[in-house]
Amino acid sequence: MMAFVYLALAIVAEVIATSALKATEGFTRLWPSLLVVVGYGVAFYMLSLVLRTIPVGIAYAIWAGLGIVLVAVVGVVVYGQRPDLPAVIGIGLILAGVVTIQLFSSISSH
Repeated sequence: MMAFVYLALAIVAEVIATSALKATEGFTRLWPSLLVVVGYGVAFYMLSLVLRTIPVGIAYAIWAGLGIVLVAVVGVVVYGQRPDLPAVIGIGLILAGVVTIQLFSSISSH
């Protein structure tokens, strides 16, 4: 289903844009700032395509949930951030929520 391809692209674009925010140094650096603007533009455009077939609540829950998890991973890999145990548990719960919606919610198939 193309909606999930668009959703994956929206998530990747949002993660790239969010991860680049730190490098903008308050939008004083041109190239990281452009990456942020273009990334969010692509993310919202792709999300708008997703909403043609997936309900907004489900699409947004998946987009935001996976975005949070992936940005946390970027924080560890790129910026050397180390989440503590409560953060890891919270991220795990977010991921569990996304999986639960996908596997068990009847609204996700409409």
